[in-house]
Amino acid sequence: MKSGSNLEKVLEAGHFAVTAEIGPPKSASARVIEAKGEQIGHAADAFNVTDHQTGVVRLCSLAACAILRRMGLDAVMQMLCRDANRIRLQGDVLGAVALGIRNILCLSGDHVKFGNHPEAKRVFDIDSVQLIKAVKDMRDEHKFICGEEVGSEVPLFIGAVENPYADPFEFRTARLAKKVEAGADFIQTQAVYDVPKFRRWMEEVCEAGLDKKVHILAGIIPVKSVGMARYMQKYVSGVEVPDEMIKRLEGAKDVREEGIRLILEIIEEVKEIPGVHGIHVQAVGWEEVVPEIMERAGLLPRPVL
Repeated sequence: MKSGSNLEKVLEAGHFAVTAEIGPPKSASARVIEAKGEQIGHAADAFNVTDHQTGVVRLCSLAACAILRRMGLDAVMQMLCRDANRIRLQGDVLGAVALGIRNILCLSGDHVKFGNHPEAKRVFDIDSVQLIKAVKDMRDEHKFICGEEVGSEVPLFIGAVENPYADPFEFRTARLAKKVEAGADFIQTQAVYDVPKFRRWMEEVCEAGLDKKVHILAGIIPVKSVGMARYMQKYVSGVEVPDEMIKRLEGAKDVREEGIRLILEIIEEVKEIPGVHGIHVQAVGWEEVVPEIMERAGLLPRPVL
């Protein structure tokens, strides 16, 4: 079934897709989401809204996505297995469709110990692969997990995430295959800094024929300071920042400009890797840089379909 998602249209038409991430506020302010949508709405094909990222309470993804839809933007709603059981998750799928949201990204969720409620109970009634399968069955079979009928169409473009750098590396392609088999239509990866290692993973993906079954968008996180690069290298699980990249930033007169140049070089390399169908730009807290990067990367204007 076609979801009606702009992201799906762009990918199915063979364009190099761009998604961008929007971080919601620690408030009930719709204006914050509107301002970010106005700022970067022309620079991507669809916009992910994080859902209590790093275990911090924020405006929920469902509400923020509804605000973006009201603005005419294609939203990608994140759903976390960490925070809800199968009843709530399936109910939120229905709510998303009712509000015109046509993309859902299924995730496990960051550990609550990183957030502002480290004592919170983690749910994990189902895992991310089971959630992908549940959404697919709601869409294609019109069935809930319990087997009862869904009383309406559920047109959705189903997304998942993958980390090409996680250990053990040799299991990453098999893990991706499980998500594709469960029903993932597109994949957004962890940030790509070590391009050669990402290329090796994509070679395995293509050898397994998975690039013909799913759209892969390479993760891009712009770096605006040496401290940010060092922090990600030391503390962000699954992100591999090469020492050469940090040395280059340390030697730069204008670190912001050098960080953008590094990202532009990565985008150019990633665009040439077989099986990569787009990029996912994660600049949460620095969303204003996204249009500049897309312009300089030659990725504007975005296709209108």
